[in-house]
Amino acid sequence: MNYKEIILEDLNQEELINLFGTKNKNIKIIKELFNSEIIARGNSLKTDSLDFETFNDLIKYLCESIKKGDLIDETLINQIYKNLKNNNELNWQNKIAIHTSSGKPIKYKTYKQYLFNESLKNNDLIFSIGPAGTGKTFFAVIEAVKALKNGDVKKLILTRPAVEAGESLGFLPGDLKEKVDPYLMPLYDSLDELLGHEQVEKLIEKNIIEVIPLAYMRGRTLNDAFVILDEAQNTTRGQMLMFLTRLGYNSKMVVNGDLTQIDLNIKQQQSGLVEACNKLKNIKKIEFIEFENNDIVRNPLVERIVEKFNK
Repeated sequence: MNYKEIILEDLNQEELINLFGTKNKNIKIIKELFNSEIIARGNSLKTDSLDFETFNDLIKYLCESIKKGDLIDETLINQIYKNLKNNNELNWQNKIAIHTSSGKPIKYKTYKQYLFNESLKNNDLIFSIGPAGTGKTFFAVIEAVKALKNGDVKKLILTRPAVEAGESLGFLPGDLKEKVDPYLMPLYDSLDELLGHEQVEKLIEKNIIEVIPLAYMRGRTLNDAFVILDEAQNTTRGQMLMFLTRLGYNSKMVVNGDLTQIDLNIKQQQSGLVEACNKLKNIKKIEFIEFENNDIVRNPLVERIVEKFNK
């Protein structure tokens, strides 16, 4: 066998354990990714991988993560590997997107998440499209919260169509807020993590944050606002046009959707997101970010499940 070696001179014993994993768990994960033999002894790694360049880059970025205090696990290994294989730039690796209300740093896990952040700097309207688990909603809320904290906008508006995912919930009891809140829970969850539940409640009371069903957007002009439309694949053509024409001065809009999870009766009405994708590309100040299965950052099983269902 033709083995090539990497000497890990800069890692101490504790850091080597972090890299290799308990009982060489991380080495086994890397071995499976490259379909090759890996020998880990002391501060030496040997491999017979035919793609030694990618192997070497992966180890390099993992070592950089260790020096920044990260715990090496399957999720991080897979994300760095996928970004290397997709020839994505990795200068964004380990950059902090925001700190949560408890002080925990949230980092970009994929290049597309970082690209989404960069695109917002130069565009007023972004379509963020892709499968579940890619961080579309969460990172849209992150950028909205940052814009509010920085004083770039005066209001956050988060909305989604109240379309049931294949089940009939019947006539829900309670007032309007109680009826629509179940549909908006992913947005509330993201806000609570980033700002804390009490702070979110205060901002909602002051009308600085609005979380409302899409139907109540009609007739408004949204100035100095960051507006997020979630689950946009379930908008009709008319709803999408209505929403997009709410955009006012000094405002930004993010439209999130997954074209594989349309819950509309497509025999009767076409998805507004599908039509927007067909008609609005190549317009200045409008950007489309298309997440793929390999951008999924949940349990690795999720990527495989999505692939099988899409087939």
